[in-house]
Amino acid sequence: MGERMIRTRSWIAVILATGLLAIAGLVAAQQQGTPNGAPKTGAKTGAAANSGAIARGKYLVEDVAYCTNCHTPRNSKGQLERSKWLEGGPLFWQPAHPMQNYPQLVPRIAGTIPATDDEMVTLLTTGVWKDGTRLREPMPQFRLTQDDAKAVIAYLKTLNPVKE
Repeated sequence: MGERMIRTRSWIAVILATGLLAIAGLVAAQQQGTPNGAPKTGAKTGAAANSGAIARGKYLVEDVAYCTNCHTPRNSKGQLERSKWLEGGPLFWQPAHPMQNYPQLVPRIAGTIPATDDEMVTLLTTGVWKDGTRLREPMPQFRLTQDDAKAVIAYLKTLNPVKE
């Protein structure tokens, strides 16, 4: 075998070993309950716990569930209006075929949420609204954990919608 092929195989082995070690580290961190491998510390209290919940809620709202796609109005070019973040309005998305009871407006969820905290937790963990009905399409039937639902609520409450 040529020297060049031996060096190539050696590099491949190093890259694979590095990847496997990284994966093993992530698995160990996950088993320890830490998202990035940081050592576990005592329970968070007060402002630190709340800021962590708010950051988690923002991540869930904006990067996982994409609540902004429906709950933020769009301008004439179809772009989200950042100045009206999560303030509700006309539903931009419409079904390809007419659907009975398809909503034309979505509620504002920024600032003061449209239900009590407990009702919102129920909504986000079961998909059932405060009147006992299931959410209508296109709203997803979420099944968040209690902690994730509370984090979403904490984030939404930090937003200050523009008063008209």
